[in-house]
Amino acid sequence: MQKALNMQEVLKKIKPTKEEQAKFKNSSDSFLKKIKIKDTQIILGGSGAKDTWLSGSHDIDIYVVFNYKKYAQKSDELSKILEKELKKIFPKITKLHGSRDYFQLNHQGYLFEIIPILQISKAKESLNITDISPLHSVWVNKHTKKLKDDIRLAKQFCKANNLYGAESYLAGFSGYVLEILVAHYGSFEKLLQASQLWKIKETVDPEKYYLKKMALLHLNQSKLQSPLIVIDPVDKSRNASAALGMEKFILFKKLAKSCLQQPNTNFFTKKEINFPELKKEAENKKLNLVYLELQPLTGKRDVVGSKLLKAFQFLEQHLTAFEIKKSGWDWNKYYFFLGKRELPKVIIRPGPPLNLKQFVKDFQKKNKDNFIKDGRIYAKIKVQNPKLEDYLSQLLKDEYVQEKIKKITKLAIV
Repeated sequence: MQKALNMQEVLKKIKPTKEEQAKFKNSSDSFLKKIKIKDTQIILGGSGAKDTWLSGSHDIDIYVVFNYKKYAQKSDELSKILEKELKKIFPKITKLHGSRDYFQLNHQGYLFEIIPILQISKAKESLNITDISPLHSVWVNKHTKKLKDDIRLAKQFCKANNLYGAESYLAGFSGYVLEILVAHYGSFEKLLQASQLWKIKETVDPEKYYLKKMALLHLNQSKLQSPLIVIDPVDKSRNASAALGMEKFILFKKLAKSCLQQPNTNFFTKKEINFPELKKEAENKKLNLVYLELQPLTGKRDVVGSKLLKAFQFLEQHLTAFEIKKSGWDWNKYYFFLGKRELPKVIIRPGPPLNLKQFVKDFQKKNKDNFIKDGRIYAKIKVQNPKLEDYLSQLLKDEYVQEKIKKITKLAIV
């Protein structure tokens, strides 16, 4: 970085304190001891196993590893077996659907996710994508012994700028992809620098499984839709960054460039959607603000998030008539800055040219109030709800929105 960024200042906020680490260890250790299932190993997984988690995190992944020889033929039954045993120990667990069903429960202030997997030593032995997860931890720990803090910086950089998360509604960088990238390039700063040279379909292959860009010829095309190809170092047939979308890829490069040119702790600070600040901005810019807070549906976060995104996109699409200047969302908050507060009571809709006689007839049938001008037919369409308040009220009652959110808890139009 051209200017020195005080990484220690950032790390002081994002690296777990000794107290946090002790609490994390005590809670995870006590949890591991509670589960006893014949022919299994109970191990810590995810960022906890890699020591790449961030301060304030309250999620702990636990893998229940079933003996391969005994359970390989029962791969589809692992979730049922685990559920039965968990219910004997914990009064309340939540089942979530995935490639294999897994479970969530709260324990000592943490949200534990318990995932059933088969014990394997090589990726090709896996019968389910989740079986590979412990191999990820082994690889990351082997290659990032002195890079844990760099990984934390990369994760926080992405979290602060809405670039983090491989869920479909986010289409960002997963924690594992960031761990691979930091390991591959050697530091967080070198990752930022390398990103400036990334082209579309850039291939990162830490274990050098393929010669140059040969990975693009060997991998299944369905795995190559992302703009960045990261070959999973423990499974050469997998693109670890398959979920990454073009928008987040471009934004990462743009923000990395800005951070390299003018390093600032703001790049690591998430800007929350704040109604008073939005209201002030709208007033200063003389714009109209629509602000909503809502209660999401319950269920798997990826599914719920996808529905929230679709509801936001639906509202955004239908509010374009009011001239959207800026909009955004973050889980349970939506906002729209609008140039107009009211639409004309009647709008003119252009129809087909007069020489397309059949189309003109069809247009006339659908639009009784029509007129001809300059060789084309037009219709006068009455706008049912020209005022923003009425228009939005009707919009929020739409079945498409209603089925994607639980309820609106706050609505402000200023």
